[in-house]
Formats: sequence, C-alpha cells, structure tokens
Amino acid sequence: MTDDENAAVDAFEGLGLTSYEAKVFIALHRLGAGTARDVADITDVPRSQVYSVADSLEDRGLLEVQQSNPIRYRPVSVDEARELLREQFEREQDRAFEYVESVRDDAAGEETQEDIWTVRGRDRIDDRVVDLCSQAEKRIVFGTRLPELVTDAIGRTLEDRATAGVTVVTMSQIEAVQTAFDSLEDVAVESPFMRRTDDQRSGRIVLVDDDSILLSVIDDDGSETAIWSSESLFASVLIQLIEANLEADVQRA
Repeated sequence: MTDDENAAVDAFEGLGLTSYEAKVFIALHRLGAGTARDVADITDVPRSQVYSVADSLEDRGLLEVQQSNPIRYRPVSVDEARELLREQFEREQDRAFEYVESVRDDAAGEETQEDIWTVRGRDRIDDRVVDLCSQAEKRIVFGTRLPELVTDAIGRTLEDRATAGVTVVTMSQIEAVQTAFDSLEDVAVESPFMRRTDDQRSGRIVLVDDDSILLSVIDDDGSETAIWSSESLFASVLIQLIEANLEADVQRA
C-alpha cells in the first residue's frame, strides 16, 4: 500500500473500522463493485476473510450485497459513508462520555480528599493559571520574576477579573515584569522585599481567593513544573502562610 492509503486506513480505524474493514471498503471504491476474489487480489486481506469483513461492513450500512454467484459487493457513496460514520462516531462518543459523567457523579458523593496536582510544561501551566484565575470571585495574587510567564491570555484574564470587581494584585522585583503588569488596567502592582538575588528556580505563584494555589519552579533544562490545589485545606493553610510572608515583604520593601 502507498503511504496515503496507509494513512487513510489509520484514519478509518480512528472512526471505528478495523484495518480489514477499511481496506475492503477502500478496495471496493477502487473497483466500483466486485467479488471477494476481486477484493483479495488488490489487498492483503485473505479471500476467506473478505466474506466476514463484508458482512460487518453491510451491518454498518457501508456496502450493499448482490446475491449473485459469486456474491458481489458494492460500497455506498462517499457522502453516505461519511454521514454514517459520523453518526456512529458521535453515538459512541456520547456513550463513552455519558458513562464518564455517571462515574463522576457517583464520586461527587464521596468524602472530599486533599488533592495536590502536578502539571508539567509551560503551555499546560499557562492554561491552568488562566483556569484558576477565571474562577476568582474575591482576590488574585500573581507573582513571577520572568516576563515570559505573563502571557497575553493571563494578562487578559487578570484584566477581566479586575473589571468584574475582583481585587487583582501582581508582584515582582523585576522591572520588565513590572512593566508588563503596569500595562494591565485596574491591576495593582507591588514590589515585595527581595530576600535572594540569585534565584534562578522560582517560576510563578498564583493565589486565588482563599482556597486555590499554584506554585511553579523552573527545571535545569528550562522547562516548568507546577503544583496546584483548589478548594482544599492544604491550599487554604498554605495561602495563609504565603500571604502573611508577602504582607511582611511589602511592608519591608
């Protein structure tokens, strides 16, 4: 098979067909119509397997069978097949996620546990920061020493929450970061006391209301790793400790 045909077979498998089903379906479109022998001659599907594969494709509504001797097969049109597979895919998708929803609902009645999550990779951490900040109702504290960690999406989210009445405080000792914060409307900028001047590991800190926190570090290879927790006793206690230190730093600065 050509690379293009291999890719097509892989794509059909992603839509729920088996490899043999995909190959027989493609072969019949190449032939227009044909017998099991015809299909076996242009594919690597054994003739003995073509019959059962054709039965499966017929059950799916993807081909028609002519009761002749020998039996001949004809595929439905591309548009009809596309619609049938789309509907089948959506049904299977709904079935899968309905089950996941039911499992999640069952778990909702269980005792809440203290969850501390780890997330790796700058893009994923950016998304988590935006998600946490988007849920803020009272207060956000966002701090970093790296300008690249103040992305456009994070900046817009901080501005949006500030406009909605949420108190948004940004913190950094680095001028370039302060400049980025200064460009955000209705966002306060503070410069905490700097205990260390050789910090090369800290990434960012995000405190949301009284119960959500994210802390990240920069790894030796430049990648970022964060831990975060939301609506947990761990987050609440850690936020109290950090904010007490931040308040002391601001007063000392």
